[in-house]
Amino acid sequence: MIRCIIVDDEPLAVAQLEKYVERISFLECVGVCNSASEASELLLRESVDVMFLDINMPDVSGMQFVRSLANPPLVVFTTAYPEYALEGFKVDAVDYLLKPIGFEDFLHAANKVQAMHRALHSAQDAVPQFSYNDDSLFVKSDYRIVRVPLSSIVYVESMSEYVRIFVEGKSKPIISLLSMKKIEEVLPADVFMRVHRSYIVNLCKIKEVSKMRIIYDGDVSVPVGDMYKDAFYDYIEKRFVGKNH
Repeated sequence: MIRCIIVDDEPLAVAQLEKYVERISFLECVGVCNSASEASELLLRESVDVMFLDINMPDVSGMQFVRSLANPPLVVFTTAYPEYALEGFKVDAVDYLLKPIGFEDFLHAANKVQAMHRALHSAQDAVPQFSYNDDSLFVKSDYRIVRVPLSSIVYVESMSEYVRIFVEGKSKPIISLLSMKKIEEVLPADVFMRVHRSYIVNLCKIKEVSKMRIIYDGDVSVPVGDMYKDAFYDYIEKRFVGKNH
């Protein structure tokens, strides 16, 4: 099943696209957004394979939104303005649908999405998603295999079928199609600890611990889950200096 979202500020357009998605067996709509900001928040919560994205929206256009994403899903642009077609393909859009959209055109775009989705996942299956080599981790991100020094990893966050690896000196995380269990298995347990169902932290990078939160530089913090707090605070206790006896 290919998970999609619809991003459009026109209620009639949204209703039409939802009906079309329902008619296609391999598509599943997991959310509807009326703006780029709503879509950005949804992408943090949900695993999304493709966006049916309007170009003309308030505040941030669909084109600007795609360019702002470090690892965007597949994109099919929808718009009433044909002059945007060339620009749409410059950001690697799978297709470009001109409103009003007929079902045959939508189905054609959906079939192109399905073919692209299969090709991407076949490539991911053919190449190991990660490997561990002494002090580095190799992960597949988009179409690249990226080397990530273990010493640079601050923390790892789960996003359904994906993980986001936050690295020192990088403004955006590395996103890879990996389970939390897989990456937990390969990270050295003497340096990395699972502290929440959605987070693994580098113990050497912790700056402060306050009120069940691990604090890094600036405003970055990670919660400590109830299931993991005993092991984490046992680690802190063993290294705590200045107890009252």
